[in-house]
Amino acid sequence: MPTKARTYIQELEQLMDSIVQDEMDAIQLAAGCVVDAVMADGIVYTFGTGHSHVIAEDVAYRAGGLVPVDAILEDSLTGNHKVYQSERMERVEGMADVILDYYNPKPEDVMIIISNSGRNAAPIEMAEGARARGLKVIAITSLQHSKGTSSRHSSGKKLYEVADIVIDNHAPRGDCILSHPVMKQPFGPASGVMGMVILQSIIVEAIESIAGQGIQPPVFMSGNIDGSEEFNRPLMKKYWGRIKIW
Repeated sequence: MPTKARTYIQELEQLMDSIVQDEMDAIQLAAGCVVDAVMADGIVYTFGTGHSHVIAEDVAYRAGGLVPVDAILEDSLTGNHKVYQSERMERVEGMADVILDYYNPKPEDVMIIISNSGRNAAPIEMAEGARARGLKVIAITSLQHSKGTSSRHSSGKKLYEVADIVIDNHAPRGDCILSHPVMKQPFGPASGVMGMVILQSIIVEAIESIAGQGIQPPVFMSGNIDGSEEFNRPLMKKYWGRIKIW
């Protein structure tokens, strides 16, 4: 008899199959925006609140990942220290403008925003603010969840309605994909795994596209390989002063 862990993995595999079938065009468009940013010496910004910040952080300063990636990790929104507070803070309007003023993104940059529900103020306003500054905005969200619930922003909008490119993570409403007869609530969240798969897919597609033009992409070597510091440091120097996470 299969264990619940096996079932969970099998359910995730089905979601991945649906992403391959339905989201590859959007992933390719998103990768094109990343390529444009990299080729213009821009920055790839990633942003997520709550657990979504983990997805945003996964592609920053990462072995095999692009060098010019800056994860916007605002402590009051990530839940690293006060998780319940962050859940409340992501609903507060006006936070995104303060953050954007600090990071000061340029039109040649690109913004990738991850929010499973897409209903809270911070990711919605981050998308609107980035677009107002001339950036292309890519959203990774659950359309089933977002369309099945109300917005918490005064505009009534949700993230998928204010982004240039929308990639559906195919997580169900409520995120979870497992159930048990004795439990009222489902369990086994899917959005974290799916979000990381989608975001890493965008990055690898962008790297392949740049390399396919005969250009060496700015990609980190693992810091745990001898000689990596000598390899990585010249790549990083190009972006000193712009990437806040370093």
